Amino acid sequence: MRIGLLLGEPSGPDAIAELERRVTAAAADGFATVWLSNVFGLDALTALAVAGRRVPGIELGTGVVPTYPRHPITLAQQALTTDLALDGRLVLGVGLSHRVVMEDMYGYDFGRPARHMREYLDVLLPLLRGERADVDGETLTAHMELTTPRAGAVPVLLAALGPRMLRLAGEVADGTILWMTGPKTVAGHIVPAITEAARAAGRPSPRVVCALPVAVTGDEAGVRARADQDLSFYGELPSYRAMLDHEGAAGPGDVAIVGDEEQVRARIQALADSGVTDFAAAPIGKGEDAVRTRELLASLVA
Repeated sequence: MRIGLLLGEPSGPDAIAELERRVTAAAADGFATVWLSNVFGLDALTALAVAGRRVPGIELGTGVVPTYPRHPITLAQQALTTDLALDGRLVLGVGLSHRVVMEDMYGYDFGRPARHMREYLDVLLPLLRGERADVDGETLTAHMELTTPRAGAVPVLLAALGPRMLRLAGEVADGTILWMTGPKTVAGHIVPAITEAARAAGRPSPRVVCALPVAVTGDEAGVRARADQDLSFYGELPSYRAMLDHEGAAGPGDVAIVGDEEQVRARIQALADSGVTDFAAAPIGKGEDAVRTRELLASLVA
């Protein structure tokens, strides 16, 4: 299992410089990948193209770019350009986001998300391969080919939690990227569903990227309580709430990987044993806990 970092999003006028510093530090510590969310701050693709260009070797991924605000032609063009800037090191994570964001904030119709995603990928994937897209769908239309130079294949991971999305991820994408999904759910629900879909479609074994909060600490109860408070929004979103319920978790703090060095190491190993191919650690420790967390994660890479 490859170990990477889900980076916290920097802010302020020096955000890009700070992101480059974090990517550089991750590469120096030997992490396989850094992942950057695309929420309400930095545009992940633009930021990674700039901050990662001068940091060789390390893979850079989006976790994840929402589909609705960008036509798949536009996203394909941007992703190919970013991948070119990064010498072929981009992993494009895409997802639907959530009804409360897409309908209430953007004003898009979120009524047929699975249909939208299938048609979106019907456009996006051929364009990323350098082929023409011809789609007259129920939610999307595209008749286009791009002349954007290509550095190589751009892996596409789909944020997939439910059965329909996992089946789609296995059938046409390169895998899935998860959040707020604990080890029992990964082993019993995620990995079997996406692996079977890929097998049935004659595709290679899918990549399963599992991102979870991590802290090495002597105050497990306190850190879990703080995670419940700081990450409470995720416990209210239907898709994540379903995964927490599947895990038997009351809130985000229950799926966070928290404990001393031995406990955290064992819980990360359990993810590898469950079929996770990539672990994206989101460090949540403060002060000395942050130092211990980084040292433990770096030791796993080494």
